[in-house]
Amino acid sequence: MSLHWKIIIGMIFGIIFGLLANNFGLVLFTQNWIKPFGVIFVNLLKLIAVPLVFASLVKGISSLSNTSKISVIGFKTIIFYILSTVIAVTIGLILVNVIQPGNAFSEIAKNDLKKSYSSEIVEKINSAEDVQGGGPLQFLVDIVPSNIIYSATENKNMLQIIFFAIIFSISMIMLPKENVKYVKGFFDGINDIILMIVDLIMKVSPYGVFALLSGLVVDFGGSSNIFIALGMYSLTVVIGLLIMILVFYPTILYLFTDIKYLQFFKGISPAQMLAFSTSSSAATLPVTMERCEQELGVSKQISSFVLPLGATINMDGTSLYQAVAAVFIAQAFGYDLNFSDQLTIILTATLASIGSAAVPGAGMVMLVIVLSSVGINPQGIALIFAVDRILDMLRTVVNVSGDATIAKLVDAYND
Repeated sequence: MSLHWKIIIGMIFGIIFGLLANNFGLVLFTQNWIKPFGVIFVNLLKLIAVPLVFASLVKGISSLSNTSKISVIGFKTIIFYILSTVIAVTIGLILVNVIQPGNAFSEIAKNDLKKSYSSEIVEKINSAEDVQGGGPLQFLVDIVPSNIIYSATENKNMLQIIFFAIIFSISMIMLPKENVKYVKGFFDGINDIILMIVDLIMKVSPYGVFALLSGLVVDFGGSSNIFIALGMYSLTVVIGLLIMILVFYPTILYLFTDIKYLQFFKGISPAQMLAFSTSSSAATLPVTMERCEQELGVSKQISSFVLPLGATINMDGTSLYQAVAAVFIAQAFGYDLNFSDQLTIILTATLASIGSAAVPGAGMVMLVIVLSSVGINPQGIALIFAVDRILDMLRTVVNVSGDATIAKLVDAYND
């Protein structure tokens, strides 16, 4: 049986088990004896993210003949990522303006949600203030690490790892080959070892996904009332995400690459399933890289550069969600956003996606920044907290799919 079918079966059984646990008094059992295995599975994926990114970048870039090729690949990658993000935000804005889900919110519902999530609101707003307090160029400062060992201790510092790996690899290219042949062989070996670890982890992925989904359903308590109340908002986001996966990415692949979308979907589906289960592009990165190289025919030097960068700065799903959420909250509170305000949302959401960590829940912090940019009270995020976890899972699937699409696109135009 193909891996993606095993993962799907694990997801289905996880959801069923979680629902049964809620109905038969097995909530504590699930939280104490099932959910921890899901946490262990995610930790295993995160464990190898930093060494994989560093080793694969060094291996890929050092195999290039000169530094000019690196700059060309880097320029294409960043341009493609920015364009796809802008398109994602624009799609989100069009949908939320047409559907107008925020107009269906009652005053009582708004006040109840504010009370329910008051502590989470304060936490997210404080985090956003820390990000904003650094100034407009703080994201550039954050890219350059002062201590690479410390940077390697956190997956959210992935851009710093990428920066150091690029500098390290460029220096290897500039030195005589005989001086670095042992270093190159070392990183080639490390890269192969980590890919073998990925294979071992993927053997237990259906069980890890089962544990993750079981714990998630139990945490939600099996209640559907809040989902019904926020159905229009959720539907708007989901429609936008489906347009990205079923229309935008297939169009890009059809027009600019030689791969069929069904072939693409089959190749990348295990990474998509893990993205849905973990809500983390960083945790899914090792699998995304493996699938792109082995199933989609993306060269190692492209995947090792484009995909780690994409997991950090390319957040199509997150950007689309931020656009929909910002206008939804504005509609719910009676704000009138003009064309200029919505252009500001496009710019801010695009920039925020670059600074958004590839970990679960980071998009909510960036949303506070987007709301503040157009003068909306950040406490409005209370309206969407209840369904954010599910939507986070869905938008991570789009993020990972976008990374793989751009990797294939860059590979197709790599002369």
